[in-house]
Amino acid sequence: MISIEKLKVEFGVKPLFQDATFVINDRDRIALVGKNGAGKSTMLKIICGMQQPTSGTVAVPNDTTIGYLPQVMNLTDDTTVREETRKAFADTTRLKERVLRMERELGERTDYESESYLALVEKYTQEHERYLMMGGEGYEAEIERTLMGLGFLRSDFERPTSEFSGGWRMRIELAKILLQHPDVLLLDEPTNHLDIESIQWMEQFLTQSASAVVLVSHDRAFINNVTNRTLEISCGQVIDYRVKYDEYVVLRKERREQQIRAYENQQKEIADMRAFIERFRYQATKAVQVQQKVKQLEKIVPIEIDEVDNSALRLKFPPCLRSGDYPIICDGVGKKYGNHQVFSDVTFTLKRGEKVAFVGKNGEGKSTLVKCIMNEIPFDGSLKIGHNVQIGYFAQNQAQLLDESLTVFQTIDYVAKGDIRLRINDILGAFMFGGEESDKKVKVLSGGERSRLAMIRLLLEPVNLLILDEPTNHLDMQSKDVLKEAIRSFDGTAIIVSHDREFLDGLVTKVYEFGGGRVREHLGGIYEWLRHNPNPYLKGKEGSDLTIDQKLAMNTLQQQPTTPKTAPAEKKPTVAAYADRKEQQKKLKRAERAVKESEEKIARMEARIKEMDVQLSKTNAVADMKLIEEYAQTMKALEEENDRWMQLSEELEELQ
Repeated sequence: MISIEKLKVEFGVKPLFQDATFVINDRDRIALVGKNGAGKSTMLKIICGMQQPTSGTVAVPNDTTIGYLPQVMNLTDDTTVREETRKAFADTTRLKERVLRMERELGERTDYESESYLALVEKYTQEHERYLMMGGEGYEAEIERTLMGLGFLRSDFERPTSEFSGGWRMRIELAKILLQHPDVLLLDEPTNHLDIESIQWMEQFLTQSASAVVLVSHDRAFINNVTNRTLEISCGQVIDYRVKYDEYVVLRKERREQQIRAYENQQKEIADMRAFIERFRYQATKAVQVQQKVKQLEKIVPIEIDEVDNSALRLKFPPCLRSGDYPIICDGVGKKYGNHQVFSDVTFTLKRGEKVAFVGKNGEGKSTLVKCIMNEIPFDGSLKIGHNVQIGYFAQNQAQLLDESLTVFQTIDYVAKGDIRLRINDILGAFMFGGEESDKKVKVLSGGERSRLAMIRLLLEPVNLLILDEPTNHLDMQSKDVLKEAIRSFDGTAIIVSHDREFLDGLVTKVYEFGGGRVREHLGGIYEWLRHNPNPYLKGKEGSDLTIDQKLAMNTLQQQPTTPKTAPAEKKPTVAAYADRKEQQKKLKRAERAVKESEEKIARMEARIKEMDVQLSKTNAVADMKLIEEYAQTMKALEEENDRWMQLSEELEELQ
């Protein structure tokens, strides 16, 4: 369909990519991948004709239509949502106007026998049939289906687009592109402004669409569900892998290992040639061989190796005080803006160490409840923050609080403590601030770069309650892997507001669903929640019509080992095996009792420290040396008991 031949793009001394050759066929589903700055967005702009390459050709047949959604758009529309979306059917509406005009003319004329009247009848018949073939009678219903699939309500259709945020207006632009049904869809980060339900709907739309699709996305679940081919831009080349993303990751690892072996062999060959040249340079009898080696050396094309994969980098949050057993207790929490009730009667308790997800459509109150927890806005009801809770909060506005006069490296160097300071460059590299990027001033960074920097800074602060509001929006897949592993090994409690299913999978054990002014608790991971809560805008609920995520959830659950209700009759256990099992159970009970006693002891000491804090805050208590001595001893004992609790917990975990 579209043929790209020997494409080359230069912005400086080194080409962005060169000799790029590939073909986009009918119904191809292509993921365009590569590190940030490799040229993915540039490639999309060249394919759609918005940018010209330095050399090479892009051959697009005359009858092929292309729809392009960029990452950032200048939106200037001033109509209602429905009217703006209807612009996707501009050709259809113009044709409808012509048909209606001819229909009126036929009703007004009386010269039924004239040649011009008969010609008008024939023209009207042709245009009316064409209008019906273009789906003219059903495009309003298609507009409604698409807008509702992308998260709009019927009550939004007649609202002015100026009332919506930039993210929602991007959804309108996406709806317009999808409704045009172009032959080729080019999508640059289309999921950035979508919630989980809208992403699911879009996955189904794209998989059932007759269009070819080329997309750039850092949402692993999305590209795995949609694409069947992966184009990688690496080392200035475009490599075509005719597999979906997960399979590409395996093949790429193998390819990189081959590159390293080839590079090492080439370096050894170069070293041997240079050693021969240096050794025999001044011997007349070896002059011919030396010249041959020099020529061979000049002809060698250096093998390039892809940048080191930093996804294996392991980050760990610095040690922090142990929080109380219940970091957050919500009881009947509600929030309203004017007459609009965002949510009401929110009641739940988070236990220490839990990692939970806040999910739901945009605008249902996820970020609002986070602001209530942070005490940034007033609310109704009771919301208690537990003892010794130290909150680490990440939101998009956190990036605005960075010191603009510092460099990227200085920003992180000021918060890093201990051995982690020796690994600052590795950490910055994992979050796309490698090399010269670390010397940039904060004031010249883009919004996305600032968000990434704020995220790194949070990772190095000693906290025991993490609240992350859309933490993955500006991260590539390798950076997300680093962050996910850091949170997974985090000892404290975490609340994650995210629409990235792959990021949440295996990370959270509880899901809080926001919708309809209520917050519902669901035990289990993200795919278990999706399995029990099918999207109403997706077709099919069971059997072969299951949605992509429902199938994945079913497969995940089926692969998990299950305990049969009645085990088949086998050999009876021996007396020794029975005794061993009894002894194991005794050890387990002793370990559980020891952990419980330690927790009770810690709770008593924390309560006593709280009492002494109140007593010492009084001016006349400062001179009470006995109280001060007791305070110091209790603090020391608490620290020792915390260490003992950690050891006991690890022993219990091993026994379990």
